[in-house]
Amino acid sequence: MTEMFETTSPEETEALGQRLASTASPGDIVCLSGDLGTGKTVFVKGFAKGLGVSEPVVSPTFTIVQEYREGRLPLYHFDVYRIEDPEEMEEVGLDEYFYGDGVCLVEWAGLIKDLIPENAFDVVIEKEPEKGDDFRKITLIRPESRETLE
Repeated sequence: MTEMFETTSPEETEALGQRLASTASPGDIVCLSGDLGTGKTVFVKGFAKGLGVSEPVVSPTFTIVQEYREGRLPLYHFDVYRIEDPEEMEEVGLDEYFYGDGVCLVEWAGLIKDLIPENAFDVVIEKEPEKGDDFRKITLIRPESRETLE
C-alpha cells in the first residue's frame, strides 16, 4: 500500500513521523531514503516524539546506531551512510535489532538492501525546489497488512 504526503515545513515533516509512530509495533523496520538534507532525521525526530522519547534525537552518522529506550517501544535509529560493506552490519548486531522488541528506523537503507526484511516500510523523502525550499513529497510504502495513516 502506497500513500503520498506533502509537507511545507520541517515541523510538518516531523508531525508526519509522529503520526506514523502512533501505528508502530514491535519489530517494525522503517527504511528512509532521500538525498542529503531532505529531512530524514527530522522525520525520525517526529517518530521518536510519537513514541514518547523526550531526549534529543541526533543522526548516528558515526556510531551507526542510536538507541532510545524511554518511549512506548524501544527505538533504534540507524544511519548506514558510511557503511562500505553490508557485512559490517553484522558486527553491530543487526539481527538482534531487526528481530527484537523495538522499532528500527534506517537512514540510507538502500546501502544494505539485501539485509532488509521484506516486511519493512519504505519512506521516500524528496525535495521539489520549484515548490519552495521546505516543500517535501513523502511517499510511504507499507506492507499490505498494515493500516494507512489517512
